[in-house]
Amino acid sequence: MLEVKHLSYEVTENQETLPIVTDINFTVNDGEMLVITGPNGGGKSTIARLLMGIIKETSGTILLDGEDITNLSIDERAKAGIGFAFQQLASLKGMTVRRLLNLAAGKELPEPVSCKLLSSVGLCAKEYLDREVDATLSGGEKKRVEIATVLAKDHKVSVFDEPEAGIDLWSFSMLVKQFERIHRSKEESLVLISHQERIIRMADRIMVVRDGRVEEIGSRDEILPKLFLEETSCACMDRAEGR
Repeated sequence: MLEVKHLSYEVTENQETLPIVTDINFTVNDGEMLVITGPNGGGKSTIARLLMGIIKETSGTILLDGEDITNLSIDERAKAGIGFAFQQLASLKGMTVRRLLNLAAGKELPEPVSCKLLSSVGLCAKEYLDREVDATLSGGEKKRVEIATVLAKDHKVSVFDEPEAGIDLWSFSMLVKQFERIHRSKEESLVLISHQERIIRMADRIMVVRDGRVEEIGSRDEILPKLFLEETSCACMDRAEGR
């Protein structure tokens, strides 16, 4: 179980303190899928980076299976069982896709296993294994490689920051099937940050983040109708105002 208690993060700019996320509280049960959604700029990606230790919280506590991991490094959190996929993988000149998958798995993977991982995210495996993760790969290709690195190792909790961004519909459908497979197995928990309706509808629970705070959290059946009612209202307003 992942437990987040009173998590806050703020930055100082021009001697002024700016809150980014404030007093975030939630849990993710074993085998559960939590989807975090809400307006752009609301703090969703910040929460994901705090979970992985990429940025340091101003206050609050993160527990994994009852163990306080708040002060652990990124590597230590990964060893403890947290996986993370960025919105966009950086260029890693000199690093081949094969080597990156091996590093992510923590061992040398047999070629058929590496190929299966790449195929699962919509890449023609043998064409990519020995390619470098550099500017010769498109944004969408890098994104799929990034997701494959998380799938290369079993985790207690895997966090995916907008996994649908930058990939085509066919690859997205394959990715959804992977999430469904992981979710059915109940062997690890999933935290998905997404605006995509198909992903949101897969959730056990949905957390809406707005203006750096948890606006509401509840079961899919509780939150979904509110989300779609809000979207419909906004669309009607836009049409009425001629936008």
